[in-house]
Amino acid sequence: MNPAEWLVRAAKLTPGAPALQKGENVVADYATFAARAAAIGGALRERFGVQPGDRVALFMKNRTEYLEVLYGIWFAGAVVVPINAKLHVKEAAWIVDHAAAEIVFVAGEGQKSFGAVSPACVRSVISVDEPAFSSLYEHTPLNAPHATRADELIWLFYTSGTTGKPKGVMLTSANLQAMAMTYFIDVDDVKAEDAILYAAPMSHGAGIYNFMHVMRGARHVVPVSGGFDPAEILDLAPRIGHISMFAAPTMIRRLVDRAKASGQSGEGIKTVVYGGGPMYLADIIDAVAMMGPRFVQIYGQGECPMGITALNRAAVADRDHPDWRQRLGSVGVAQSCVNVKVVDENGAAMPTGKTGEIIVRGLPVMAGYWRNARATAQTVRDGWLWTGDMGAIDADGFLTLHDRSKDMIISGGTNIYPREVEEALLLHPAVHEVAVVGQPHPDWGEQVVAFVVPRAAAEHDPAALDAHCLREIARFKRPKTYRFVTSLPKNNYGKVLKTALRDRLEKEE
Repeated sequence: MNPAEWLVRAAKLTPGAPALQKGENVVADYATFAARAAAIGGALRERFGVQPGDRVALFMKNRTEYLEVLYGIWFAGAVVVPINAKLHVKEAAWIVDHAAAEIVFVAGEGQKSFGAVSPACVRSVISVDEPAFSSLYEHTPLNAPHATRADELIWLFYTSGTTGKPKGVMLTSANLQAMAMTYFIDVDDVKAEDAILYAAPMSHGAGIYNFMHVMRGARHVVPVSGGFDPAEILDLAPRIGHISMFAAPTMIRRLVDRAKASGQSGEGIKTVVYGGGPMYLADIIDAVAMMGPRFVQIYGQGECPMGITALNRAAVADRDHPDWRQRLGSVGVAQSCVNVKVVDENGAAMPTGKTGEIIVRGLPVMAGYWRNARATAQTVRDGWLWTGDMGAIDADGFLTLHDRSKDMIISGGTNIYPREVEEALLLHPAVHEVAVVGQPHPDWGEQVVAFVVPRAAAEHDPAALDAHCLREIARFKRPKTYRFVTSLPKNNYGKVLKTALRDRLEKEE
């Protein structure tokens, strides 16, 4: 099924309902949204020669035009290649070239610089800031979206590439349908009066969550800033109301810090879905205490988008269950469309509560990596996606993440999971943020190093942190070195770049 069918249906049922907003300003109702997408689809087909299955790239920051182009591409039956707008233009050009995208939509800085490095496969670069883009609205619209099969590729998502060149994750219509339907079951319901706020990049998880809101004829709101500004969100939410948003855990930390400083409570925010990195127990306890039961956690990967496990609103807010802390520290239970297991290196299931690699099988799991059969065969085996994440499942089915397999520290032959050490350190009142990595050691193989961002005015006292760790975790797990820093290196989605921290340690050797 073509996602553009959902837009057509919403436009027929509620043509005058507000669809696209820039802040509080409504720029298109559903009838207009659908008409623009159909016209863009018509222009792609007739003016630019785009055929079903061709790749069309988007290299621009969050804006309402993003959704118009997205659905226009699907109207034409082409494949969306969303590119993080914060990538260097050369990195974006590599993705475009690898995907063999012939048309690229750009804006802002991408508009100024992409043309100079545009690969040979590109026939047209279209800037949404230029009058030529507005002229697409006037093109003869397609009568109906392309008839898309369930197994057709519609979304070609490139991984972050932290261990080499990014890989193109092939997501089919069926993959994204399953993810969208499961959202209503396992994550949150959506009503017509709701609004999704795109504060995180639309090229990734936040953008994928557009489907559910299109289905229900809800509002799509891009902040005036075009990104994540805690003050803007807290001020905007009460005026718009019923806001849902996707946020990385570090974004929630900033949102809560701002709410505390301003005396706001998150009024107008209905749901914050968090994922994409470790949410520390101390941080989510603080968030719920400050802003109430607005939070839902998901765990997924680009290879199984947003769709592996979920910890629902009730479980995140529960403080009465005898195991509430353990459950809150987990990423929830398997979503409805997947099976999840924890296995050893040979694929044998680990006993309850024992740590192994997380594997997942089900409808949301990708079709494979674009033009990379070898990586596909290594990652998807007998239908199971090997995530590279380490975790354990308890007797009730709650999955607790430990770390990526590559982040695990082996010291003296013993496995140490950085997240466990980080969780312990964050309980200390002087610690605002922390990241734990392994550093090569001639005797032990690796030693534990903690990079600590202290709270304002907190003293830099390694001895106090060491004593605290000895009260919370086994002696062999505690950091051997504490590095006090003003900030942690993060990527564009708020994930801490532990590779950068390890590189820093390596250069000091």
